Amino acid sequence: MSTRGFRVGTNPCRLRLALPGLRWLLGLFLGLHATRSAAFYLPGLAPVNFCEAARETATCKSSIALFVNRLDSEESVLPYEYNTFDFCQDSGKKNPSENLGQVLFGERITSSPYKFSFNKTETCKKVCVKSYDRENEDHKKKLAFLKKGIQLNYQHHWIIDNMPVIWCHVIEDGKYCTPGFPIGCFITKSGIVKDACALHENKSIKWASRWDYILESMPHTNIQWFSIMTSFVIVLFLSGMVAMILLRTLHRDIIRYNQTNFSEEVREDFGWKLVHGDVFRPPRNRMLLSAFLGQGTQVLIMTFITLFLACFGFLSPAHRGALMTCAVVLWVLLGTPAGYVSARMYKTFKGVNWKTNFLLTALLCPGVVFVDLFFMNLILWVEGSSAAISFGTLIGILAMWFGISVPLTFLGAYFGSKKKFKHPVRTNQIPRHIPQQNFFTRPLFGIIIGGILPFGCILIQLFFILNSIWSHQMYFMFGFLFLVFIILLITCSEATVLLCYFHLCAEDYHWCWRAFFTSSFTAVYLFIYAVHYFFAKLQIVGIASSILYFGYTMVMVLIFFLFTGTVGFFSCFWFITKIYSVVKVD
Repeated sequence: MSTRGFRVGTNPCRLRLALPGLRWLLGLFLGLHATRSAAFYLPGLAPVNFCEAARETATCKSSIALFVNRLDSEESVLPYEYNTFDFCQDSGKKNPSENLGQVLFGERITSSPYKFSFNKTETCKKVCVKSYDRENEDHKKKLAFLKKGIQLNYQHHWIIDNMPVIWCHVIEDGKYCTPGFPIGCFITKSGIVKDACALHENKSIKWASRWDYILESMPHTNIQWFSIMTSFVIVLFLSGMVAMILLRTLHRDIIRYNQTNFSEEVREDFGWKLVHGDVFRPPRNRMLLSAFLGQGTQVLIMTFITLFLACFGFLSPAHRGALMTCAVVLWVLLGTPAGYVSARMYKTFKGVNWKTNFLLTALLCPGVVFVDLFFMNLILWVEGSSAAISFGTLIGILAMWFGISVPLTFLGAYFGSKKKFKHPVRTNQIPRHIPQQNFFTRPLFGIIIGGILPFGCILIQLFFILNSIWSHQMYFMFGFLFLVFIILLITCSEATVLLCYFHLCAEDYHWCWRAFFTSSFTAVYLFIYAVHYFFAKLQIVGIASSILYFGYTMVMVLIFFLFTGTVGFFSCFWFITKIYSVVKVD
């Protein structure tokens, strides 16, 4: 078997950057330092040299190591280790060190019994022989498990020189490629082939474009860029229209309010000034809202930094588990901003039990996520899946939570409880009566409408993200994802501010929870789309796999709920502070 057909090597130049603009800036920066360095490689992406056995040296090896990863399937959420199946085993078994992200994703990389030599063709070489006795119960279990894996189309995942082996076969619409190949071809008793059994090999791939071949051959990666850019233009256009209308209306309101000779009729027509004595009244369940805002800030900063690093290729597919590792480490280290924001908002809401607020911030949302993942982990343990996290890893995660994140949250809460945001107007002692609202100014209608536009701008990217998670496809469009993330923040802010202004004009000053729920309702649409994706796109079978799908989806929805709600609240808070600081109050 020739190693030429396995696309050996790594191309750091193709994975380093995801945005043309970022690539140009980095290229300019490196060009200024060309006299001081001959080449540039990201950590872990430097090429490896291979040569024939006769020319082998200390820096140029002839043997090419092939590693095997976990086996997974589009019809099941349960991955399994290579050794779980009765395959040929490596006598000198080696397990490369795995990072936290790989452990959490259930990746289990180990050495394989398959041996390759550079530029040496070998065909039909026997690796091992397996014999089974139908009377042996252990053999019957192994055969039944292997048959089940073939029926569910479980895929091998081979790794050569840190690159996945791609399996391609010809279909009606062209060529279909996946980063894995089936463990067997299932044929029914009537002779019907369930999945493709033919292989397609390409030996004309150049080393410099190997990652290009892999990324371009993935299904659904021929993205219609024009469609995405059109969506961006539409979202930006709508955002600009909202901002223009809002600013023009506000400008007219402020001029009329600040006139010294305006009548009482004019005052009633522009009712948002009438609630100046109640607009900063503390909301109900202020401690819970403060905790949500603190956790939302933590998740928001974590997401921004993670996507920013991914744009520069530091979290590329070549670095397995790097994305999850970076996110978890950032979340742990960002406990201080969470505690500070939560405590300061709680103090602004005139709360006095800042220590209880600190405990709620540090334990509530992380506790919900941990309980959910622990329950999912129990199912994985029962099913014998490789994605099951070991007891030692769980203890390590708890140590990071209580040993690092919680103390940092307390540190931020301590300093945050010393300050509060200043309001431009005073709050009346007696609450103002809120007039009866019509259907369009009631909170529920505004909350449902407010999440549509933000969800629309992430819909396309959401499809590819779900494909990468549940259909085991590579996701590499971090540049576009970062742009969509920024547009999401803008649309959440503008939609919340617009609806907040309409409710203030209707003399309804209960804006705090409404602002949070208006933008965070995008998470509800995300969950609805995830349910649609489960029934329309996936072929998952089994109760355990279905429970795991929705369990992990709820974690995604909670994270999305927190940071979108936080963006909406602080946008509305800033907007209200600004407009009431520029009007004259009697």
